[in-house]
This record gives sequence, C-alpha cells and structure tokens, in this order.
Amino acid sequence: MNRHSGAILVLSGPSGAGKSSLISKITDHIGPTYFSISTTTRAMREGEEDGVHYHFVSVEEFKREIEEEMFLEYAVVHGNYYGTSLGAVKKALKEGQLVIFDIDVQGHDAVQSRLSDITTSVFITTPSLEELKKRLHNRSTDSEEVIERRIQMAKREVQRISEYDFLVVNDNLDEAAEILVSIAKAARMKIPTLQINEFVQKWEEQS
Repeated sequence: MNRHSGAILVLSGPSGAGKSSLISKITDHIGPTYFSISTTTRAMREGEEDGVHYHFVSVEEFKREIEEEMFLEYAVVHGNYYGTSLGAVKKALKEGQLVIFDIDVQGHDAVQSRLSDITTSVFITTPSLEELKKRLHNRSTDSEEVIERRIQMAKREVQRISEYDFLVVNDNLDEAAEILVSIAKAARMKIPTLQINEFVQKWEEQS
C-alpha cells in the first residue's frame, strides 16, 4: 500500500532544546516538507522576518481569527498567543507533503485530537535541566524573568514526555538529527485507519 496523502510530524520540547537547529539539519534529507509557520502576537525579535519565522499579528487580529475558526490549534504561551493556520496545513497534506510542527504540549494535544491518524510526535530535550539553563543563558535573547518562565514551563512539559511517540535527547546535534531523519521517514509511512480498513476489506474480497 503506497501513501499518496501527506503526514504530520509534531516536534515539541523546551525552548533552548535545539528544535530549530535540528529542523534546519534534516529538511534536505526527508523529502517534500511544509514547515508550519505559527501566527503569534509576541513582539518580533532582532533578525526575525514576518512570514518567515512567524506571522506576527495584533491580539485583536488573532482573536478575530479564533472566532472565524481559522486555527488548527492555538494556545497562550508566556502571555502571548500562538496558533497554526488550518488552511495552509490542509493544502500541504493534499499535496503529499510532510507537515512539520514546532509546537508546545497544548498544541500537540490539539493536533492529536483532530489528526492523530496521520500524526507522529517527537519530544526533543536537553540531557538535563542544568544543560537547558546553560543554553538559555548562552543565547542571550531573553531577560532573566523570561528565562525563569521558560525553565518552569520546561519542568512541566518534561512530565508529559510519555504522551509522545518518540524522545530525542539533543546532546549531540548530528546524532540527534540522524535519529530525527529516521523518524521523519517513518512518519511518512503512517497509514490512516480508514485506508487500513479499506485495504483489509479488499484483501478479504480477493480470497
């Protein structure tokens, strides 16, 4: 049985775990992909571009899109709204692409509740809490207050690792990327229940 439709790969994990770096390393090795760009109300950071890193909108605009049911999932993280456009995801899936999400555990819940049949999930984290603290401080993009909020969030998120299909410990970037490539390729082969049922029915009819 060959897959003609797309699949979803959800990546979650603490800020500072290296998800963005891993995504950059694997995209040339896993076939056609669509990286889901989140819409957010947070301020744009230095070096970021609207429509490349995020779709930056006002709180009012975000709330209007919630009312119009334009999001696959959305959540409030560190006081800011983050959401995933439903239309863009559907289009990419129809084109047979692997849709990659970089979302938190709340977003993972929402995707699983609606698209679990074609979703493979991976939790990415550092080897230890101490290493996470070191990375957050070394990247020098957040205040001490924000870093502390990220650390507290990480402690809560780690408690939910068992809800994911895979755990990748990003201790060595190249090794973690190699593992993630294998997972991504396997994710493409995940077959929805409806297609399995159809196959079984045809298989029995040909006896």
